[in-house]
Order: sequence, then C-alpha cells, then structure tokens
Amino acid sequence: MKKSLIASLAALIAIVACNRQVPELYTIKNDSGMEVSITNYGGRVVSIVVPDRNGEPRDVVLGFDDLKDYYPSRNETDFGASIGRYANRIKDGKITIEGKEYQLPRNNFGHCLHGGTRGWQYQFYNLVEKSGNSLKLERISADGDQNFPGNVRACVTFTVTDDNALDIRYEATTDAPTFINMTNHSYFNLSGEPDKYSVAADELFINASAYTPVDSTFMTTGEILPVEGTPMDFRVAKPVGQDIDADFEQLHFARGYDHNWVLDTDGDDTVPAAELFCPASGIVMKVYTDEPGIQVYSGNFLDGTVTGKGGIVYNFRHAICLETQKFPDSPNKPEWPSALVKPGETYTSHCVFAFGTK
Repeated sequence: MKKSLIASLAALIAIVACNRQVPELYTIKNDSGMEVSITNYGGRVVSIVVPDRNGEPRDVVLGFDDLKDYYPSRNETDFGASIGRYANRIKDGKITIEGKEYQLPRNNFGHCLHGGTRGWQYQFYNLVEKSGNSLKLERISADGDQNFPGNVRACVTFTVTDDNALDIRYEATTDAPTFINMTNHSYFNLSGEPDKYSVAADELFINASAYTPVDSTFMTTGEILPVEGTPMDFRVAKPVGQDIDADFEQLHFARGYDHNWVLDTDGDDTVPAAELFCPASGIVMKVYTDEPGIQVYSGNFLDGTVTGKGGIVYNFRHAICLETQKFPDSPNKPEWPSALVKPGETYTSHCVFAFGTK
C-alpha cells in the first residue's frame, strides 16, 4: 500500500509539473537532407522534410506553424501525435481487468477513441535526452488518467537514420495491469503541397490479406475478413482513390478508408508493411513495424475547417495516416493479439517510416 501511494504521489507531482510546461520544438536530422521537428506537446511530429525526386526539400506531414495551435482549445486534431494510452477505439469505452470493469471516456460515437477526451496527444511529454539525430520523450501517466488503471511510464524515441528513415520506438511500464497501445498519428501528404494535391493519386501497397470490418459507429465487428475481391485489397499497389468511392458498405460507413488491416508480416519489422508513392513529387515511403495491424485513414474528415502551415487549408482526403498498432478493441477481443501489460513487463512497439524517391 505504501509503495503504491508513493508511486501515485510521484505520478501526480509529474502531472502537475507537466501542466506548467510550455510547448517546445526539437529538431533532429541527418547529413542526407532529412530533418524532423517534434514538439513535447503530445509528442507530436510537426514536420518531416525529405528530398523529392529533384533533390528539393519537401515537408510531407500536416501540422501548424504555431505550436499552441495543437491545443484542443484551438484545433482538436491528432496531427503527428504520439497516441496513448490506447490508440484506436475501445467499444463503449469499457475494459475489464482481473474481473474489475473500468469506464473510459466515450468520445467517439459512444466509444473511447485514442485514449479518451484528453489522451496523451493533449498532454505534455518530458524531454529525456536529445542528440543530433535522436530524441527521447517520456510521458508519466498517473493511475486513473482517463480512468485507465496503473501508473504508467512511457517513452518514445525518435531517430533519423542515415538512409532517410524516421525510426520510432515505444516502451512503457506499469505498476498495475493496464492496456497500452501506442502509435504515431502523422497525416502524410508526400507531395509536400497539400493545398494542391489530395492523396487520391498516390499509390498504396498494404501487405495484408485480411482486414477487420467496422459497423456504422466505426467499431470493429470482431470479424477478420479477406481483402480479395474487395476495394480493401492493396496487395498490389494501386491509387488510393481508385476504389475509395465504390459501392461497398465498409467505405460508406467510413466515408472512405478508416480501417485496420491484418498484416501478413508476422511481426517482422524488416519486411515492408505498407508503401506509399506520390507521383507528383516522386517521394516513396515504406512502413515497417513489429505490430500485427496497421490502421489506414484517408483523411475523410478533413473538411476545410482547419488552417495549417503557411495558411494552407486542409481539405477532404488531402492526407493519409498509416498507424501501426494492435487491432481496435483488442481489450474486448481476447482472441486477438493482447495489449495487456502487467507489472514487471515492458511494452514495446517499433515503427519505421523510410523515405526515398523513384
């Protein structure tokens, strides 16, 4: 009891300290023309600058010039965020651990999305260490944060590699059983000109033979269905917009793609999980992960109401997210890969966004 109390007080002190923080911007880079800027607010990737086919630098993610524009009082977005404690949706916001039920915030069609109303994307991370090409941030999440149990210490390490990749590694520990599922929520537009180009013409490959369908509230049904013969089949690269408006119930529900694909990579983070190619810039991005799933979201709720960098208005389907993670609602699907983390265990997750041109 005493140990638990001390841990709770330590976490509370850390939370209070975080609430006094101001957003800072950190930049990491290599010698090959790649530069990434990250803020401690939400552990967000603010910019990723890589060379296009002509060697010209392009910023390939959406975001804001003013770091305070990431505050929910100004813009309630997930742009670039390190999502936690649980990325994606949890049905009815309910989880059960060791026979005890916890009611989480219900912030999306009656479900808990991305950790709740004030998930980690709306909280400060602490700087642990920084070098020229690497940055490590830490999030101390107290027991009861968004009603999740357990005091959690989570770390995100961003590294820009010599071959123009952004390597992201997550680690977390807890003093009580809890669910953890972290991801990066960058909105990519590989043209570097989101005011001119949607992602419809971008060619997408997903290394997955199956996906998890959803209902009209975007909640997974618990099924795993084959992609073959459906608009969900990206095993051979095709334009994102080729089938996005097809007469297919899943696309009607999501207004496009907003689904989890069941990867065929078997946790091997040396095998491409996805690849995105932009004909306009010649930039190609390969995604690697040790996670079992990838959520692909085609910017269906970008509606021109958010103004970002350089005064650019972000319009419908002018960005795409590729979020590596556990499957949605895994806490309530014991047959799926588990997101439960217990004391003495370390949660880990690995994602790489590797850039090149062709």
